[in-house]
Amino acid sequence: MATTLTRSAPPPTPPRSARARHGGWIALFVAPTVVLFGLYTLWPSLSSVFYSMLEWRGLGTDRSFIGLSHYERALADPLFWRSVGVTMAIIAVTVPIRVAIALVLAIMLNNPRLPLARLLRTAFFLPVVATTAIVGIVMGFVLDPSAGPVNTLLELLGLPPVDFLGSSDTALGSVMAVHIWKWMGITMIYWLAALQTVPMDLYEAAEIDGAGTWHKFRHITLPMLTPFAVIITLLTVVETMQVFDLVLTMTGGGPFFSTLVTEVYIYEQAFTSANPNLGYAATLGVLFGVLTVIVVGSLLLITRLVRGRKEVTA
Repeated sequence: MATTLTRSAPPPTPPRSARARHGGWIALFVAPTVVLFGLYTLWPSLSSVFYSMLEWRGLGTDRSFIGLSHYERALADPLFWRSVGVTMAIIAVTVPIRVAIALVLAIMLNNPRLPLARLLRTAFFLPVVATTAIVGIVMGFVLDPSAGPVNTLLELLGLPPVDFLGSSDTALGSVMAVHIWKWMGITMIYWLAALQTVPMDLYEAAEIDGAGTWHKFRHITLPMLTPFAVIITLLTVVETMQVFDLVLTMTGGGPFFSTLVTEVYIYEQAFTSANPNLGYAATLGVLFGVLTVIVVGSLLLITRLVRGRKEVTA
């Protein structure tokens, strides 16, 4: 039987006036994002680089250009590097705990047979919507060594009181614990959104084959969530680097610099130091921004290398 090949006609090209009108609508909707990005991201970033090369107290117009002198001072500043170490320690401890516990909570709350699942989701998410500064102040009262409810409970149990925020041995751990509790809900929401992409048919088929809870998690949930884990971990790392308000209200960076994160150190140099220097604070801000890019870029690079190696071995 003879067959004939017919070529479909190309779609009609819209007239030039229609294309111009379409482009105008696109520009209109994109313009607010471009303007806001320029005002609140691009301009402050460029201004910080400019101010970092000035000797300026932040008041008046008495300022002088000093080039890279502030950068040389920052690289030799032991307190700056200590603050970077504390920030990295908070990331290294809290991010794995937060991501792992949030995943467990999300899997439990994603079970349609769990009663009061919506109420529990709301309860875990409530600390996220609370103002961080208020949470920090309230936790200062909760962990108070003399009249706080935590130490009152310890006293009832016959245990000695603990100065959670006044001792350099426990202050950083206390801040980490509050930070995990405060932001656990948002990571749980990320995981819950990721879990909605896993088809329920796979679980039903696995149950028919006799798979248990662990095998379903190992062979269905975990592989399906792996691409989301990268994004969720990156988001959690970036959020964890922004602990300024919680640390400032709970400990102010003390005692003995044990909780001095980089953001608090920048704030002190700009506003609360005996000799405030906005130029030096801008330099620290620029270096912290570069550090953030390095951390996130390194995680992306490691993830890409691991994924490429898996594709080669598959």
